Amino acid sequence: MSTEWLPLGLTLGYVLVAMVIGLGGHRRGSRSASTLEEWGVAGRSMGPVTLYLLIAAGSVSAYTFMGAPGWAYAKGIPVFYVVVYLGYLALVAWYFGPKVWAFGAHFGHVTQASAIADRYQSRALGALAALVMAVGSLAYAVLQTVGSAYILHVMSGGLIPVWAGVVVVLGAIAVYLTLRGQRAIGRTNVFQGVLMFVVAWIVGLWATHVFTGGWHFADVYQQVLEQRPEYLTLPGAGGDMSFAFWTTSIIVSMLSFMPPVWTQWMSATSARSLRLAATWLPSYYLVILPLVTVGFIGVFALPGLDRADTVVLEYAMTHLPVVLVGLLGAGTLAASMSSSEPFIHSVALSLSRDVIAPWAGWSDERAGQWAKRLVVALMALIIAPLAIAEPGSLVMILLIGLGFASQVVPAFIGIFFWPRANAPGVIAGILAGFIVTVTCITLWPHPLGIHAGFWGMMINLPVFVGVTLMTSPTDPAVVDRFFRLAAPWWTTRGVQAEA
Repeated sequence: MSTEWLPLGLTLGYVLVAMVIGLGGHRRGSRSASTLEEWGVAGRSMGPVTLYLLIAAGSVSAYTFMGAPGWAYAKGIPVFYVVVYLGYLALVAWYFGPKVWAFGAHFGHVTQASAIADRYQSRALGALAALVMAVGSLAYAVLQTVGSAYILHVMSGGLIPVWAGVVVVLGAIAVYLTLRGQRAIGRTNVFQGVLMFVVAWIVGLWATHVFTGGWHFADVYQQVLEQRPEYLTLPGAGGDMSFAFWTTSIIVSMLSFMPPVWTQWMSATSARSLRLAATWLPSYYLVILPLVTVGFIGVFALPGLDRADTVVLEYAMTHLPVVLVGLLGAGTLAASMSSSEPFIHSVALSLSRDVIAPWAGWSDERAGQWAKRLVVALMALIIAPLAIAEPGSLVMILLIGLGFASQVVPAFIGIFFWPRANAPGVIAGILAGFIVTVTCITLWPHPLGIHAGFWGMMINLPVFVGVTLMTSPTDPAVVDRFFRLAAPWWTTRGVQAEA
C-alpha cells in the first residue's frame, strides 16, 4: 500500500476491527442475546471501568472531533459551552445514575420510557416519552452518521461519496448491534474510548508543535488573543452567538436526559460501580482540549474553509505525517460510531418495548426480537436518508435534537422530586413543549436569540404544574414504591440504592 492510501486503509481497518470486537460481545455462560434484558442492558453486568469508557465514549462523538473544532474555527469561544455541559453530565450520572439503576434492578426496567410508564401507571405516557425522545435521539444518530461519512470522504480524497460512507458505517454497526446489543456497545466503546483519547492528544500536541514550534497550547491561545481577540469573547467571531442563545443552549443540554444514558446506567453491576465510573468521568473529557486547540490553529493555517467541521482533518492532511492522519481518521470514526451505536440501540429498544409492544400485546421476548429488526429499519428508512441529505452543521443538529429531548423533563421531575406529579400533567406539558419547540425551530427560529427548546420548556413546565394540580394524583402505593429509591437527598424517605 502506497503512503497516500495509508490513511484510508487505517480508517477502513478500524471499521473491520470494530466489527470483530462487537461480534465478540456474547460471553460464555451469559444469557442469550435474544432476551430483552441481555440485548437491552447486557444482563446488568458492566463493571466500573467498562461503564467509565462506555459513558465517556458515548458522549464524546463526531461533535468532539469535528463539530467542536469546527465551532472553534468558525465562532471561537462559544464552543466551550460543551465544557459546562459535559461536566454537568458527570454530576448527573453520579447523583441520578444509582437511582435509575435501582429502578431497573428492583422493577425490571430496561428503558427510560418503561420507568416513566411504571411511575405514572400510564402506557400512553411511556409511549409518548419514547416517541419524543426518539426525535432527539435520531437527530443525534444522524449527526454521527454525517460525521462518519465525511471522514471516509476526506480520507479517500473524495473517491468515497457521502452516500457510500453512510452505507459502510451503518452496515458495520448493524451487524454487531443487531446480534449483540448493549454488550457489543460496551466492548466497542472500551476500545474506541482508549483510541480516541490517545489519538486526540497526539494530534493536538503535534499540531501545536508544527504551528508554534513548541508543545504548549497556551502559545496558540496567546496568538489568538493578540491577533483575533473576537474569537475569545461572546458572541464570537461569527457575531451570531448571543449570550442568551449560548446560555439557554447549556440549560437545554443539561436537562436532556437522553435514553441511551439511562440504558447505560441500568447496565451496571451495582450502584457502586456506576458511582465510581461517574466519579472518574471528568478526567476523560480532557479529550476535548487538544482538538478545540487545533480548531483555533486552523483560523490562521486554513483560512476560508468551505466546511468548518472538517478543519482538524484538513489540517492533519496538509501538515501531519500520513500515519498520524490515518490514526486521526480511525479516531474520528471511532468517535462517530461510539455515539451513534447507543442512540440507535435505545430508539429501537424503546419503540419496540414501549410503543409497539403495549399496543400489540407482545411479550418481552417478542419485543426484544423486534427491537433487533427495528435497528436495520431505522438505519435504512430514517438515519441513512437524512445523513445523505447532509443537513446543517453538526453542532446545530445536536442542539435541535436536545431541544426536543428536554421537553420530557416534567416526567423526571415527578420521578425524582415531586410525588404529586401525575400522567395528565406530564402529557400536557410534553405536548405543549413539543409544539412550541417545533414552532420555534421552523416558523420562528429561536425567538429573541433564545434556544427553541428553552421556549418549549417555558411553556411546558407551567402547563405541567397546572394540569397536575387540577387532576388526581398517581396511586400513592406506586409513588411510595418509587420514592423509597428516588427521594431527594434532603428528605429522610429515601433508602440507599446500592446493590
